[in-house]
Amino acid sequence: MDELRVSVWKRYGQERLYVNTLKGEAVAWQDLRTGEVHIVIEVLGEAARAALTAYRTPAAESAPAAPISPVPPPTPQTATPIPSEFDLALHRPGDSLRGLAAQPPGFVARLFAWLMRRPVKTDSWNLGIAGEKVIGAELNRLTRCGWYVLHSVPLPRIKADIDHLLIGPGGVFTVNAKNHRDRHVWVGDHSVRVDHGKAYPYLRTARREAERAARVLTKACGFPVKAQGILAFVAPAELRVVPTLLDVRAFEDRSLSSLAPLTGVLTAEQAERVYQVARDRRLWENA
Repeated sequence: MDELRVSVWKRYGQERLYVNTLKGEAVAWQDLRTGEVHIVIEVLGEAARAALTAYRTPAAESAPAAPISPVPPPTPQTATPIPSEFDLALHRPGDSLRGLAAQPPGFVARLFAWLMRRPVKTDSWNLGIAGEKVIGAELNRLTRCGWYVLHSVPLPRIKADIDHLLIGPGGVFTVNAKNHRDRHVWVGDHSVRVDHGKAYPYLRTARREAERAARVLTKACGFPVKAQGILAFVAPAELRVVPTLLDVRAFEDRSLSSLAPLTGVLTAEQAERVYQVARDRRLWENA
């Protein structure tokens, strides 16, 4: 289990304690005005409460070598007063689909799917959730290299979402997860084909998501923010990408690690600023 680190946050008349893992994952936070503790990762709830108690004792404050430090770490979770109900940093991969997948199809929908020999929608939603979990796990690994990740960024106006938003020194990327495990995937300039079948409009979606993200983040941050779309495929049998495709990137899930060393687009301060702005759900309501 990762050691837990407690840090204090004071801004806008509020004062909180945040508990994070050493990898920067949010575990819990406490409002010091009300004393209320909010647990983010339930399995670490007991450890988080113990960490908060230890932090508030004089003995803990006088022991600089202890694993729980009173010095605020440079983690994104400690830098914004976003209410928890609006904080996208608390979203898990696939959260936007979970509510849909939890609704069983009606009799007519099941009958129609059986007659047409098609899967019911819940099957595709569950497949999508599984894919987003795989891609999300790979993207979370990049946080060790100075990147920030948000999952299931809602776009209410168009009744859609951005599966993952990756922010770091190499720029901003909207990541669209596609679960075509053990299938042959071909990515052209304008369409994607799976097992040489029908064309999917994945590229159009990736471009539009990147355009929306760039427009919203530029306006909110006060400096130009460019975004590029990524198509991330879960364990395909083969992934072929035409060499002329330049404005959208296509990766297998395990190849996403190649993004880690990218630099030169955003400074550390700019990347953190973009992340802090992007994690507020209210920013995306009219995107």
